[in-house]
Amino acid sequence: MSAMAQGLFASLLVGTIISTLGTQFNLPVLVEVGNFAKSMSGPAMAVAIGYALKAPPLVLFSLTAVGTAANSLGGGGGPLAVLIMAIVAAQLGKLVSKKTPVDILVTPLVTLGSGTALAYLIAPAVGSVATAFGQLIKDATVLQPFWMGIIVSVLVGIALTLPISSAALCAAFGLTGLAGGAAVAGCCAQMVGFAVISFRENRWGGLVAQGLGTSMLQVPNIVKNPRIWIAPTLASAVTGPLATCLFRLEMNDPSGGVASGMGTCGLVGQIGVYSGWVNDVSTGIKAGITGMDWLGLILISIVLPAILALAFDLLIRKIGWVKDGDMKLDI
Repeated sequence: MSAMAQGLFASLLVGTIISTLGTQFNLPVLVEVGNFAKSMSGPAMAVAIGYALKAPPLVLFSLTAVGTAANSLGGGGGPLAVLIMAIVAAQLGKLVSKKTPVDILVTPLVTLGSGTALAYLIAPAVGSVATAFGQLIKDATVLQPFWMGIIVSVLVGIALTLPISSAALCAAFGLTGLAGGAAVAGCCAQMVGFAVISFRENRWGGLVAQGLGTSMLQVPNIVKNPRIWIAPTLASAVTGPLATCLFRLEMNDPSGGVASGMGTCGLVGQIGVYSGWVNDVSTGIKAGITGMDWLGLILISIVLPAILALAFDLLIRKIGWVKDGDMKLDI
């Protein structure tokens, strides 16, 4: 899933950022480049997955068509369909790779044939289930913004810190709207939270590595002392409902949810929120970008996670659950 997220990032997400810049600065060439990148999301995901599975070259190159088919036929749940089809096709291709004298024909035929056939058979169903589940989360967040704000923020934030991909999960289920805003809040709470509460151990290098990189760096320390995870997680439980109930923070980035699971990683989450604002303004959904919008984004993304995580961490240290050195990174 991490590989799939990298494929999404290198195509759909970067393409969205480039096309948004092109729209804002009236540069049609950037819009066109961005659209090219976005159109390649299926192949990029499939090739990234194949690379992670150490697929041989012929299998890897054949996965481009598999990714295109699965992403197209999977509809709104295309990323999840690509994940399943690419894994199956890559493994079947690896089984026959270099096993026959006509490998240059057999390996691509098996990889491409199995992947696209499977895409035609089950990708629409997989996509429909993923879309329905994502819509259920989004509808529930609109109906119960407080409780769902907590649930989505905490769970997606936890996924971001674990060695799985929160961006891939958000993309697979299309977490946009208020649910996407809660997801952004949870991811920022983990990244900024860990960056701030571990500053005494890791100084500026750790602040940047976790705040703009990933809180996943703390996984080895979490294994040693799971209590270090309490402060950022409690922070996400507070910022999530604030995002949904008070600031009505929405993630309507045209990338379809991948930015919802990125947090402050390269400020992709914040760029995604801004891209959503621009898209909503251009389509008439939103009258304009207000000062309250910017205030909510800054508070939810950076200020509140830092303050809340520090406050919770001080309390946890006071009762002796966390000690100096528990969050030291090897960087």
